[in-house]
Amino acid sequence: MFASTWDETVSGKTRWTIAILVMAAALTAALVGQLGDDSAPGARTTTPVDREHRDADTPQALAGPRQRAGLPPCPGAGDGPGPAALRGVVVECAADGSAVHVARALAGRRVVINLWAYWCTPCIAELPAMAQYQQRVGPAVMVVTVHQDENEAAALLRLAELGVQLPTLQDGRRRVAAALRVANVMPATVVLRADGSVAQILPRAFSSADEIAAAVGGEA
Repeated sequence: MFASTWDETVSGKTRWTIAILVMAAALTAALVGQLGDDSAPGARTTTPVDREHRDADTPQALAGPRQRAGLPPCPGAGDGPGPAALRGVVVECAADGSAVHVARALAGRRVVINLWAYWCTPCIAELPAMAQYQQRVGPAVMVVTVHQDENEAAALLRLAELGVQLPTLQDGRRRVAAALRVANVMPATVVLRADGSVAQILPRAFSSADEIAAAVGGEA
């Protein structure tokens, strides 16, 4: 009687052990399959996809912030094909939502590109200095700011708050910086010569127009 009970107990434990192992193997196979699917082209991923701007930033929603910011139009096509690194890069003009072919817009001009985001504290301090620098140099140099976050409405409201009215590109995907091989830091400034070549990349913040003029020197 005792032996029979012991055998039955052992047999029951064995069955439970086997069942647990089978379940674990099934779960492992399912997990491996899921990982394999995620690595396949076109598979779903939990990594957020960079966007030009938020879904909430519709033309209607941006109309008010754009009016408050009062930004100048983005530059039209210049003379020549423009900087080779920027050819094919198309972003949005924050002033009116129009498409800007960046290389064409900057062609034949000496340009200071300022890369920023509405939440970047050093950027907020630097933008008024960029505007003052533009006033100082006049048409000899064109200062263009590039907003590198998808929250376009916040960028427009920030510019309105600061009273900064410079041509601004909305570049939530950071395509301009990537094309120019600028490190992912903000603020950062890129100086382009009139022939489209990169004179300087300055991954730092400026506190005054004097600092900007000293750093840029005769390159712009």
